[in-house]
Amino acid sequence: MARDVIVVGAGGGGPVVAKELAAQGLDVLLLEAGPFYTNLEADWTHLENDANNPLTGYFRFGPADRSQPAWYRETPQNSFLWQLAGVGGTTLHYYGNCPRAMPGVFVGYDGADAGAYDTAVFPFTYEDLIPYYEWVEATLPVQTAAEGTKEEVFFSGAATLVDPATGLTIPHNTNKTVSVPSYRAQENAILQPGGTAGHETVPQGTTEWPGATGCTFCGYCFQGCKEPYGSPFNLKAKRTTLVSYVPMALTAGVAGSWAPSGKAVTLVPNAFATQVETTTVGGNLRACAVTWRDTATGEYSTEEATVVVLAGGCTETPRLWLNSGLPNPNGWVGQGYTDHYFDWLVGVFESDTFSSRGVGSSARVDWPGRGGLEQVGIPPALQAFSLMFSNSGMRGYYNNDASAEDFDGGALTDPAWDGPTGRTVGLELKSMLQNIDQLVNVLVITDDDVQAVNTVTLSALNADENGPVAKVSFPRGQRSARTISNREFMARRAGELLRGAGATKVVRLDWPPLILHVQSTMRMGVSDADSVLDENAQSRWVDGLYIADNSALANALGGSNPTVTCQALATKTAEYIYVNEFGGVPFVSTGSPTVSTDPSITAALPAGLT
Repeated sequence: MARDVIVVGAGGGGPVVAKELAAQGLDVLLLEAGPFYTNLEADWTHLENDANNPLTGYFRFGPADRSQPAWYRETPQNSFLWQLAGVGGTTLHYYGNCPRAMPGVFVGYDGADAGAYDTAVFPFTYEDLIPYYEWVEATLPVQTAAEGTKEEVFFSGAATLVDPATGLTIPHNTNKTVSVPSYRAQENAILQPGGTAGHETVPQGTTEWPGATGCTFCGYCFQGCKEPYGSPFNLKAKRTTLVSYVPMALTAGVAGSWAPSGKAVTLVPNAFATQVETTTVGGNLRACAVTWRDTATGEYSTEEATVVVLAGGCTETPRLWLNSGLPNPNGWVGQGYTDHYFDWLVGVFESDTFSSRGVGSSARVDWPGRGGLEQVGIPPALQAFSLMFSNSGMRGYYNNDASAEDFDGGALTDPAWDGPTGRTVGLELKSMLQNIDQLVNVLVITDDDVQAVNTVTLSALNADENGPVAKVSFPRGQRSARTISNREFMARRAGELLRGAGATKVVRLDWPPLILHVQSTMRMGVSDADSVLDENAQSRWVDGLYIADNSALANALGGSNPTVTCQALATKTAEYIYVNEFGGVPFVSTGSPTVSTDPSITAALPAGLT
């Protein structure tokens, strides 16, 4: 008997669709290529290489058995595709930052800054998405971030920033909707510290649950989050989909649970989808089944479904589409890869900033139409990585010919930072690393254009056990003029912020593509000439086939982190599927969300989830 819905991918968006449709009583199968971590305190560590090594770390794109090789993608030279396999997907190592997209990236926006955005917009209004934002923000939940010393330093510098357009310093903002340049605390999906959590003076061992709740300020967000130690599975501080939407999906329909009239999702980890099967209904192509490979045994399985939802991410969703031979009449499958064209500036301070401790990122600057800045705290190995990742070559030794292609006007040097851009080496690197708690890192997030030249295609290299592999391409020197201008503008604001906060030295790295904040490879759009999906995230060419990951996003969101917009869109898509494919009634307008920390979820969790 066919399932109602098969969802491919249990990352940021897939579990959202699965949970919402299961809550309405539909039979949902959720497939995930990577492992399902159930005992976080045993499976995860605070050892950075153990977690983040791209070949052998538990947060890699590869099978659960770490003695086996990682799955390969072909990527540009001097770039890093930082995505992983596993239930929870890339939310496992994200920082929980959940700012909404800028209103200017939606159709119908007529604000004063309307002309500053990419012309590729969402095919509905910002106001249309607000109820779904609010639903997700209540479910996770999203809260104003806990702050500490590094955030105070960041804010002191942000308060000195001047808007070149007005000559005025930018204001502090407390709203979720941003319409003018401003700074604010992050809205993030990390539970606020409670009890003994976050207190340095408490005796050893008392930061365990239930004495401690929420974030314990351990500083290891990139290694997942197993804090507080001993807490129930759905009460871990960082609200990855692993500990929020997945537990809700698994407990829907369980007696006494949060959704007693629902039906529990069937979750199958270690299941790499290799084919979307289709049939013809009424003269139209329609998705009807999914075939997947068991990554441990190599066996293949196929199940039928009324609806198929792809949520494998910006690289794997187009790969699966192309490997399945699905239609691509306008050529936009896999095109338009946006990556927020990151950059990284580091300020050195005379006093302790507590950079490696506490919530990873709790403060931001937003510049509508340009991008944003985030304060980022990281532990030692990642701090070293960040200081040696550059497109400009070696700082002070050679510039890698970056000036001609990657900079606005060839600005290898600028008053906003000290000396040339590039990776730090030698004594400078040692000096910065031996005092990492006297640093403040600022991530430059560019509102980059959707460009057809940035692509995911199938590689000409040998296929792996799961089929032809993905090739990611960001041709060097072909970024749009607006993208480059935005990156330079925000990099200068970052340098000014650090100097305004009192940094004694500011270093700009000029990062190459760090493919982390990624969107738009299967984008929805206003026109069928340059998009894959319609306004309901349904394929324009295959009935019953929807997409619910970052690849569905229409653009780079104005520079906002993509996860909460992906999840709001996934909620909107789930509601559309329920109403239009199964004859249900809209649940967002008629119901109220359940917070994923609800005690009934804890009580109904399957055995083995600690």
